[in-house]
Amino acid sequence: MAQGSYYVPATAKWPIVGSVGLFIMMIGAANWLNGNPIGPWLTLIGSVVVIFMTFGWFAEVIRESEGGLYSSAVDTSFRQGMIWFIFSEVMFFAAFFGALFYARMFAVPWLGGEGTGAMTNELLWPGFEAHWPTHGPAELGGDFQTIPAFDLPLLNTLILLTSGVTITLAHWALKRGQRTALVLWMWSTIALGLLFLSIQFYEYVHAYRDLGLTLGSGIYGSTFFMLTGFHGLHVILGTIMLIVITLRCMFGHFTAKNHFGFEAVAWYWHFVDVVWLGLFIFVYVI
Repeated sequence: MAQGSYYVPATAKWPIVGSVGLFIMMIGAANWLNGNPIGPWLTLIGSVVVIFMTFGWFAEVIRESEGGLYSSAVDTSFRQGMIWFIFSEVMFFAAFFGALFYARMFAVPWLGGEGTGAMTNELLWPGFEAHWPTHGPAELGGDFQTIPAFDLPLLNTLILLTSGVTITLAHWALKRGQRTALVLWMWSTIALGLLFLSIQFYEYVHAYRDLGLTLGSGIYGSTFFMLTGFHGLHVILGTIMLIVITLRCMFGHFTAKNHFGFEAVAWYWHFVDVVWLGLFIFVYVI
């Protein structure tokens, strides 16, 4: 292929394999949430298929990249693909933030009798007083306490912000050809990601065991665990990506001018940082 020519991806089996795995995982998760005993098994099967697809597809991309098969047109295609992927992730979290804002600013006040909700409050829940955080009118899940913002959440915020600095330092080291510094900064970023996940796991255990805060604690519990849980899943995926990229750095992959695989993971990690800042402010602080 001529340098800079239009890029048409070669035929690959991995997109259909990934689609099948995600479909099985979705069906399994839906059945799991509804108490069907086959749900966990379907979810596990779908997850295994997706993991198999991920390793197979990325291994193929790495072999092609290291074999010098990619042109500048392919590099541009990868960059555009990553940009659109991150944009889709922005929209994903925007939907959950939107649910949080709608419930807090509109739905709960209406149920409490404000604005057009006066009749609803009078007929259905005359004793309900709108406040946040709330179980909702039915007092779902029993009493609960919230997690103080300036405790573990603040510590996790500092950890993620620091990880954003360390991966930037690793990027600078890569551009300067400083392989040892690159690897050290990358492992530092991975350690911070794992520390973040450990603290969040402890926070979840504390919430369920000591605070009565669960996924069933009304609208607050639902939005809290959906937002923080999906963010935690993204941190897990990001940490796995960091480990793979770090191993590639140790094997001598990437150069100062050709390292988009590294940049893509760095973009993703910075995105995870920004989302957490929004979570910290709108879920924990305000």
